[in-house]
Amino acid sequence: MSQAKEAVKQPEFTGLRAILWPIHNYEIKKFLPMGLMMFCILFNYTVLRDTKDALVVNAPGSGAEALAFIKLFGTTPAAILFMIAYAKLSNVLSRQGLFYAALIPFLVFFGAFALFIYPNRESFHMTEAAIAAMKAEYPNIAWFVPVIGNWSYSLFYILSELWGSAVISLLFWQFANEITRVAEAKRFYGMFGLIGNFGLILSGYTVYAFSKNRGNLPEGVDPWGWTLNYLMTFVVISGLIVVAIYAWMNKNVLTDKRYYDGEANADAGAKKKSKPKLSLTESFMYLVRSPYLGMIAMIVLAYGVSINIVEGVWKGQIKIAFHGDNNAYNAFMGQFSATTGVITVLLMIAGNNILRRFSWLSAAMITPIMILVTSLIFFGVIMYSESIGNPEYAIAGTTMVMVAVMAGFTQNVLSKATKYSLFDPTKEMAYIPLDQELKVKGKAAVDVIGGRAGKSGGATIQAALLSAFAGQTLASLSHILAVVTIVVVALWLASVLSLSKRFKALTEQREAEARAQQS
Repeated sequence: MSQAKEAVKQPEFTGLRAILWPIHNYEIKKFLPMGLMMFCILFNYTVLRDTKDALVVNAPGSGAEALAFIKLFGTTPAAILFMIAYAKLSNVLSRQGLFYAALIPFLVFFGAFALFIYPNRESFHMTEAAIAAMKAEYPNIAWFVPVIGNWSYSLFYILSELWGSAVISLLFWQFANEITRVAEAKRFYGMFGLIGNFGLILSGYTVYAFSKNRGNLPEGVDPWGWTLNYLMTFVVISGLIVVAIYAWMNKNVLTDKRYYDGEANADAGAKKKSKPKLSLTESFMYLVRSPYLGMIAMIVLAYGVSINIVEGVWKGQIKIAFHGDNNAYNAFMGQFSATTGVITVLLMIAGNNILRRFSWLSAAMITPIMILVTSLIFFGVIMYSESIGNPEYAIAGTTMVMVAVMAGFTQNVLSKATKYSLFDPTKEMAYIPLDQELKVKGKAAVDVIGGRAGKSGGATIQAALLSAFAGQTLASLSHILAVVTIVVVALWLASVLSLSKRFKALTEQREAEARAQQS
């Protein structure tokens, strides 16, 4: 047993094994199921992300500008409610029960949406004429009207957004942080993303294949409804696979002390029970008093604000380029997701080695720098396009709007690839030295509320500008959004520097405490 633990603490790999597969043979039983869970979760995340955008942006009377209002008035309140429910349930349910209670309702809704809600949408939604009339009557909140008028699409969007925060950031990574040692995390976490991003590639091709021209369907069959039925079927099946793997690991892996120290966990649980349970308000105050968590929250928030600001402008350009066609829009997003997956896999290999060979700080700085550089290039293209005033203006064998779409395509691919390969692993590593209370409730607050606050922060900025400048689009406000992005990324970089010092000190403290207990 001691030899196995020593091998985990000081792994030795050479050649391609060190680059491509730094996993001990006896660790496969623990590592591979976690990788498969990430594969399925990211598969669903990508299918839902692409589909929700096509639904809302191309809905009657809607556009990319409506996304800001959904995020601000829908996604953020829903995230807060989810966090409250999760914190309450964490006090009464077992770890397994909490996982199932948080995950399964998502699958029920997505299945019901394709089978029942979407086919009866005309009975549930406002007519396009009614939406247009209300937009004309209330110009300052014109883009909020289609959010209410197409409410089931908005609800689909909200739950799809929460899938990323609740299932990836909270359920998966909380489980991983609880059963993974720091020494294992340096090898495992980058590889989790590597395997998981093959799910990104598969989902991208799946979305593309089922969204591409459906003119050969029988007469009377709604092409977009046909696409939704198949995509949501895949989402439900993939989600059930995650549930099955989680149950299998609890029964067959976590009962083995080579992978999970049950006795140590029991001791930690006893200590936790000896403490008084914190109320929701007390938990928030506990988090506010933790500068360490504050730094993690800041980098999560900064990522959400910066990427949301760019994506809003980009998705508006995609709608113009594909003339509001749902399947064409979704097929393009499928290509985007597949390309993101391929680039991410390549960066995962490099990123995993950066995590092992260089400092945490070096790895954590790459994502904000990448977002800053690529965002400024994209906004430059948009501002030039706006100065011309004609999105169909011919340039270099294509149109100006397609140049803007591809500039945003490149920006989003590189930003998301570095996010998955470096931002996520470094952020999750920062939680490991924390005590159990901060890991559970602190992570829930930071990831669910912090992540949503980031996106709602970007949405608030966009919504405020759209309301203040009635009749304008996000593209026409690019010069303002570019300045906001620079400020946000500067704060992000400062937070990374501060967190790096605290992470190093806390990790050394925990290692010293462990050595003292062993002696």
